[in-house]
Parts: sequence; structure tokens; C-alpha cells
Amino acid sequence: MQSQITRMKHHDHKQQLAAFRSALYDGNLSALRAAAETLFAENAVIKLSHPIGTLPSATYWIDDVFGGLARAIPDLERRDLIVISGTSEIGADWVGCCGYYTGTFSSSWMDIPPTGHMASLRFHEFFRFEDGKVTEVQAIWDIPELMMQAGAWPLSPSLGREWLVPGPAKQDGLWLQMDDDRSNKSLELVRDMCNALGNYAEGGVEAMALDRYWHPHCSWYGPSGIGTGRGISGFRRWHQIPFLNGLPDRVGNVGEGHLFAEGDFVGFTAWPGMHMTVSGDGWLGIAPAGQKIEMRSLDFWRCSGGMIRENWVLVDLLDVYRQLNVNVFARMREMTGQGPRF
Repeated sequence: MQSQITRMKHHDHKQQLAAFRSALYDGNLSALRAAAETLFAENAVIKLSHPIGTLPSATYWIDDVFGGLARAIPDLERRDLIVISGTSEIGADWVGCCGYYTGTFSSSWMDIPPTGHMASLRFHEFFRFEDGKVTEVQAIWDIPELMMQAGAWPLSPSLGREWLVPGPAKQDGLWLQMDDDRSNKSLELVRDMCNALGNYAEGGVEAMALDRYWHPHCSWYGPSGIGTGRGISGFRRWHQIPFLNGLPDRVGNVGEGHLFAEGDFVGFTAWPGMHMTVSGDGWLGIAPAGQKIEMRSLDFWRCSGGMIRENWVLVDLLDVYRQLNVNVFARMREMTGQGPRF
């Protein structure tokens, strides 16, 4: 009976979010405002990636942030690829959404020059529910992805493959059956994998036992600026090796974050998700200087046959550069002829 009540709660949370998502699919800000009135608690905390930051209210998110994006992309459309709901291991109820915003990039946004073409802006958004209301949002929008499409790339070159990241291979991210046994197995697999990654500091690569958790044909979909890696070798070559070489003392906050599962899918959110020192070989083309930073990362995994088959990862890279005193937007404005003149 308790499991049935819990499943109904998570189903209801998805349903409560449906009007919000639908309004964004239609690009209808009036409908979005109406949905937000019943969805968000009055004191909801909205945490977005840099440079947007923490917002004073959900109303500000809709009117100023979504409003500004809709002016730049008048035919704005939200496309969800994954929507999962669950209770994290530390007792919080979440709905996690993975997808992208799209439409014709007609006017500049955040000084990113318009392309006049269809564009995509990837998102991971996590909504925390308490007593039937959203009290917190943690969201990363892949703003560097839009810079790349506009030909205004101010960051170091990506090592992985840059492309329009796909949804789940089985196209089942929106049609999930709440199966407690399946969810628990997925959660256990991802939790054990994350814990094994922490063994690197003492035992190196072998101690992480990647092949115990990751399918040989796994796909790791990183953010723009890092890109996608295929298979364990691709994941290691294009992301993990440079990451560990530049940030060897990185510590993940898995125990302090929120890990939850629905069926074959697992979500993780923490704000921040890890902390580290930029040393060794440096990272993202930035020379090491012993800078201590923290990192926000919002993740989704799809499990299949007892192995991890796909992993969608968004990192707030713009906030990483901010902590390293690199003004990405100033450099972008210089590249696009918007910089200061003497």
C-alpha cells in the first residue's frame, strides 16, 4: 500500500508540472504564468546556471528570463526527452527533466548574435516538491551550445563530439512505468558506480572498475565545451583523463546530493555537485594555478541489462570560468565586434 501511495505521489508531481511544460512547448507565456501560479510555492528558490544565477521568484524566471529568451526566439518551443519523478535517498521529492529549447534564433540573447536559423539550447531542470508545490528549482541551460551555433565560441576547443545530443536510444524517456524493483536496481547500479569513481585517489584507474558498470557501447553526452564520448574508451579519452589530470583531487558530493530513480532512469542533482583544485595539467585549456573551485553538474543515466548504457551530463562551465576569473561574455563580445572601442 505504501508503495502504491508513493507511486501516485510521483505521478501527481509529473501531472502538476505538465501544464508548465505544455505552455513552453507552445511558447505561450500567458499560459506559463497561469501554470506557475498553482505550481510554485510563494517562496520558491530558483537556481539557474551562470550568468542568470539565483532568482528572487518564479515570476522573475518567467517574465525576465523566459520572456527574454522568447523575444530572441519568437517561436520558442520546449522539447522534453526525459521526465522522471522520485524520492531521493535523503528524502526529497523531485521531478527531473532533460531536453532542449528550440526555435528560430532571430534576435540576440545575452549578446549572443542571432543566426536567423533554427537553434537549440539544451537544459536539465530539477523541480523539488513539498506539500504539492515546487519549492526549489536547480537548472543548467547549455548557453555555450548557443554560442557555438552562432559562431561565437570564446572557450577552448571541445575534445569530444559536438552535436545535437539525442534522447534515449529506446525513445522511452517520457513513457515510464513506475516499477519499484527496477528503480531500486537502477539506483543501486548508479550509486555503486559513483562510489567506485571515488576510488581513483587511492587505486587509480583500475580501482574505478569502469567495465563493471558501463556497457561497452555506452554513450556519455557531455555539455558543449566537452562534448560526447562513445564507449568506455571514448569517455576516458575525451573527458575523464583530461578531467582527472587537471582536477586530481576532485571530490563528488554524492552523499549530500539527491539521487533518485524511475524505472531504468536515474537522476542526480546537487548545487554544487563537487569541488576540486585546478592543478596538474590544467583543464579546458586553462593553465593550472592551484585555484579551488566548485562545480555544478546535473545528470541523467539510462540503465539496461544491469549496465549503464547512456549518460546525459550538463556542467555549468560558465560558472567554472567565472571562478577562474575568465569573463567568457567579454571575450565573446570582442570576437563578435561588440567589444570596447578607443
